[in-house]
Amino acid sequence: MAEEKAKKPGITVRLRKFFRDLRSELKKVVWPSRKQVVNNTGIVIACVLLAGVVVWVLDAAFLGLLSLITSAL
Repeated sequence: MAEEKAKKPGITVRLRKFFRDLRSELKKVVWPSRKQVVNNTGIVIACVLLAGVVVWVLDAAFLGLLSLITSAL
C-alpha cells in the first residue's frame, strides 16, 4: 500500500476523551427550572389525556356505526 493507516489510540485514551468531551458538553446545557419542568409535565399529561379521550370517542363512534351496519344486514 502506498498509504499507511494511522494507528488508532487505545480504548482507555478514547474513553478518557469521550468522558472529557461529555463533561464539557453537559456544562453548556441550559437546564430548565423546576417550575418549567412541572409546567411542561402538566401540559404533556393533559395532551395525553386529551388524545386518549379522542381515541375513546372515535372508537365508540365507529363501534356504534359498525353495529348499525351489521344489524341492518
